[in-house]
Amino acid sequence: MKKKFSISILSGVVLLSVLTVPFPSCNMGTKAELPSFASDSLVAHFDYFTYKGDDDFYKENPLPGDDYYYNPILPGWYSDPSVCTDGKNYFLVTSTFSYYPGVPIFHSTDMLNWKQVGHVLDRPEQLPLDGQRTSEGIFAPAISYNPHNQTWYMITTNIRRGNFFVKTKDPFGSWSDPVWLPEVGGIDPSFFFDEDGKAYIVNNDVPDGGSTYEGHRAIRVREFDVETDKTIGESIMLVNGGVNLADKPIWIEGPHLYKINGSYYLMCAEGGTSENHREVIFKGNTPMGKFLPWDKNPILTQLHLDPNRPLPVTCAGHADLIQKDNGQWWSVFLACRPIDNKFENLGRETFMLPVRWSKDGFPYMTKGDELISGIIQMEGVKRESGTTFGNFEKNDGFDTPELGMEWTTLRGAATELYSLTENPGFLTLRCADVASNELKSPAFVGRRLQHHKFECTTSMYFTPQTAAEMAGVLLMKDEGHQYFMAVEKDGDQVQISLKKIKTNVVETLASQPLKPTDDSIDLKVTSTGTHFSFYYATGGGSWKLLAEGVEAYYLSTAQSFGFTGTTIGLYASNKLYEFNN
Repeated sequence: MKKKFSISILSGVVLLSVLTVPFPSCNMGTKAELPSFASDSLVAHFDYFTYKGDDDFYKENPLPGDDYYYNPILPGWYSDPSVCTDGKNYFLVTSTFSYYPGVPIFHSTDMLNWKQVGHVLDRPEQLPLDGQRTSEGIFAPAISYNPHNQTWYMITTNIRRGNFFVKTKDPFGSWSDPVWLPEVGGIDPSFFFDEDGKAYIVNNDVPDGGSTYEGHRAIRVREFDVETDKTIGESIMLVNGGVNLADKPIWIEGPHLYKINGSYYLMCAEGGTSENHREVIFKGNTPMGKFLPWDKNPILTQLHLDPNRPLPVTCAGHADLIQKDNGQWWSVFLACRPIDNKFENLGRETFMLPVRWSKDGFPYMTKGDELISGIIQMEGVKRESGTTFGNFEKNDGFDTPELGMEWTTLRGAATELYSLTENPGFLTLRCADVASNELKSPAFVGRRLQHHKFECTTSMYFTPQTAAEMAGVLLMKDEGHQYFMAVEKDGDQVQISLKKIKTNVVETLASQPLKPTDDSIDLKVTSTGTHFSFYYATGGGSWKLLAEGVEAYYLSTAQSFGFTGTTIGLYASNKLYEFNN
């Protein structure tokens, strides 16, 4: 059933009654007659939200068997993946930057079928993000399992606060409060638990003697005491600059230590996270060094390939290795799927490839001109329904008391700004006194874009009373790159408009007047991958075009920079815009 509010306003109080009409894709519940926010602030009520991927690659290239999967395995901006296992269960985490909750955690028993089971950082005390920009916050989480104490660890960087870890005996449940590591500098820390019970932290930091050029960094190691949760001894430099310091390599980062067949391997990313991104490997006899680079590095990259190749996968790197229970080695890593080498609206996504071993004992994922394939076979595993990859459709009728795991907010839980229980079956958003370009928590509930071609729809009940009140659908890249399809008031006229939000300018791209009505207004966004179109409908009528051919490039990482992809969602505000960031 599709739900309908009948809204009237008497002396500043919103009175609601609820009707129902058929709507086939959502399972609707009953409604309260009066939202608790009504006497406090005007609110917008969202009936449902649908997301449907429609990428050509998946339609034109069906999987050849039930032991195949599509790359990326986690489409959309699931970047900096890390994976670990206790021999039976596999867990994978990715970065979330300034979005809340932090660090989604996925579980699998076969490495092909993944399901999100929660977030590692799901409490405010674990995730202080106040005042941080969209691409700040949580960088490069690394998840590890210590068999000596049967404990799972997740260590990461909060870019404004420093490095910390959390731990748990049950990764399906809650994780500890942060244990901060002020003596571990830089970014991208990762645990290594050796066979003898000793533990180590490797991380990116400044080289001995300081940096001598822009991007000159080092990989360092410290021993760690699992009994006291403290580091031991001094920080030792393992890698200065990268594979070859004479080449002045930049941004050596994302380190992971492994012990394989009696040897220690140190794997790192190099070259920055754009087109020059690559993965490199070093080998040593102890966790404290000396580590020597393989003479055939890099072990994963696409940087040297023809940029005009069909369906390019770029920026590949920041990998982690995992051995399955059958002995096979696999790697998860980040990469991008740009259109025309500039439309990177999906951000850095999680890919997975099998690992091969050289005759001289080094792992690698690509060599020469090998392409990262979009279709991979994993023998001995059967693909289940509800996979995380390919074209899929998600319909949310807002019928549960908590948001689904795909939803996210900015810089905090924002639970004082939205409700799923005051009017069950609706997402109710308060018109907050926070603008979407401020470094605060706006009344914005969004999800990642996961396809180049997609369609999103929602139905909203909202009647603005002042020029400051607005609600609708927001496409968010960062504070200075947004599109907002808004219902708002211009003088005495209620209208729907499309706004292009820049760092210090708001441009109205299109607007249409709306007739006074107690009915809902339906909103739709479609994408061709390079352009967006925006539609609306009133009273259950047919779709009307608001704007078409709106450039997606404006929200691309290649244009706006930053580490996230684009997020789409529902937004309400009682503030025009803040231009003081």
